[in-house]
Amino acid sequence: MKRSRFTEEQIIAILKEQESGVKTADVCRKHGISEATFYKYKAKFGGMEVSDARRLKALEDENAKLKRLLAEAMLDNAMLKDVANKKMVMPDARRDAVAHLCAVHGVSQRRACDVLAVDRSSVRYRSVRPDDAAVRAAMKQVAAERRRFGYRRIHVMLQRQGIAMNLKKLRRLYQEEKLQVRKRSGRKRALGTRRPMLVPEQANERWSLDFLSDAFTDGRRFRVLAVVDDFTRECLTLIADTSLSGRRVVRELDPVIARRGRPNTIVSDNGTELTSMAILKWCQETGIEWHYIAPGKPTQNAFVESFNGRFRDELLNETLFSSLAEARTAIANWREDYNNHRPHSALGNVPPAEFATKIRLEMQAA
Repeated sequence: MKRSRFTEEQIIAILKEQESGVKTADVCRKHGISEATFYKYKAKFGGMEVSDARRLKALEDENAKLKRLLAEAMLDNAMLKDVANKKMVMPDARRDAVAHLCAVHGVSQRRACDVLAVDRSSVRYRSVRPDDAAVRAAMKQVAAERRRFGYRRIHVMLQRQGIAMNLKKLRRLYQEEKLQVRKRSGRKRALGTRRPMLVPEQANERWSLDFLSDAFTDGRRFRVLAVVDDFTRECLTLIADTSLSGRRVVRELDPVIARRGRPNTIVSDNGTELTSMAILKWCQETGIEWHYIAPGKPTQNAFVESFNGRFRDELLNETLFSSLAEARTAIANWREDYNNHRPHSALGNVPPAEFATKIRLEMQAA
């Protein structure tokens, strides 16, 4: 609003001159104003004293200030509501929120930072870190090939490729690329004491055996027989078929024994196939001890149960099978990768076959 060149005291003095008997035209000519301006002054200040004018001016100033404060408070409230649903924990999120308020509400960066209680130095900061494009690309390639691998196993796979990096830095890049593995809900487990399971001290000391079940795309079911060496963690065989009887189990164990040697003990649950006469007769003929875990206690067969979890998570839950031949091919490829390439955390992040070779060479050297 354009300010008048006369103060309130001067305007009241001009009006007093006219009220004392001086003609309006003469008053306007003397002070260089138009009659329209004179009557505007008269409408606003007519009959007022100087003290009244000063009081009116103070009230107008205070009213304008209150209106300005109310408008600013309403704008602040609107801006806070606009970003109420945004998470502003990380600096990047706070920068985005400040930029959003500046663009949408037309406020300055200083005003937006004051409303959000954000330090302007953190908003104006620009990272000097390298973008690590090559590392990110290699990490995403490993995550795409092995979708159920977390950042620790990806770290091991990158090290095997010759990419050395701090684990905390890789975790930061892993989170920035949004490669987190979605956790599947597990079944409820019974509470109580658990006796630790003794770890074998050499290969072929104890094997673990268990069955898994899956379905083809047409709904038909098939089963997989898994046999694991509890010391080297090697998967000795994975047999897939629509039906696996006790007689079929012993028939599949014979070539494994011919290839690796006989185990001292085989551990399994109490399934009907594994408690059949065919299994009992085979144990008597071979002299191999067959140990059955307590009913309802899968933790007593923890090694193969852990293997089953990885096998189901990384292959069965990730792949659709349309035929038995397709399933057998995919399972064979996964077993070869598991034994020779996939790092195993319990073995110092080396594959089971590499660990078994290392142990064998140490025993020969001793």
